[in-house]
Amino acid sequence: MTPPRFSAAVLTSLAVRLTPRDRRILRAIWTHRVLTSHHIQRLYFDTDAATRKRLLILTHMGVLERFRPNQPIGSGAAPYHYVLGAAGAAVLAAEDGVDYATFGYRRDRVLAIAHNQRLGHHVGVNTFFTDLAWHSRHSADAELLKWWPEHRCTAMWGESARPDGYGRWSENGLTLDFFLEYDNGTEPLDRVSAKLNGYAALALATTIVTPVLYSLHSNRRETNLRTRLRTDLAPVATATRTAEDSPAGPIWLPLESTGPRLCLAELAHHWPHLGRTTPEVTPR
Repeated sequence: MTPPRFSAAVLTSLAVRLTPRDRRILRAIWTHRVLTSHHIQRLYFDTDAATRKRLLILTHMGVLERFRPNQPIGSGAAPYHYVLGAAGAAVLAAEDGVDYATFGYRRDRVLAIAHNQRLGHHVGVNTFFTDLAWHSRHSADAELLKWWPEHRCTAMWGESARPDGYGRWSENGLTLDFFLEYDNGTEPLDRVSAKLNGYAALALATTIVTPVLYSLHSNRRETNLRTRLRTDLAPVATATRTAEDSPAGPIWLPLESTGPRLCLAELAHHWPHLGRTTPEVTPR
């Protein structure tokens, strides 16, 4: 596929029209592959109206593209899902000082996520992290220090573990590194629990022990999974997610505990023997 050509005049026009926040939006969407309007609002805006207005402008400029996945009858319309547009890729390539052809953007591959069976899972993972970002924007003592998407985690640790995301969360003087397993109930529980073997292998290879957080879609699923997990493989906490509860809040139950549930940052206090991970060090 021949990459599109962008004249100097087009790039100059975009340089004038794009704000620093616009550029952060483009970079985040490229990094995390697809973000909904809700995600983008929680990351960068204060109101839905301002979000929709700016995203429409960016779409008309060609730096973003959008689609709406089909929803079950009675569920209402899905939010717009945004991916990087060809003009946006040209902007990011210029920022990175690389040729457009070597930047790695292909429109057909970018848009293919609209038909991917794992789209809902991918969006759910991004919702988890953007909810943390929203919490940090409204709290002086909280910050999402790292958010790595699944494909970056796979490139780093794929021989041992394949988390849905990696994060570093800080709040009230406590810092926690964690791997996220975001469960929609589509896999057998034995397969879900067996993933801990990979995390144990990773800890052995790197000498870094990182907690694994299981975010589950129902109380029953959480209860049943906890009976299958082993505490000797990795530190584990589970939670049942709801639309009302933030992942930063007191929803997490360590595997070796019967309660009360803890806030995300409090898990660092619960496992005081854990040092902060340095995931840039690979086991290879």
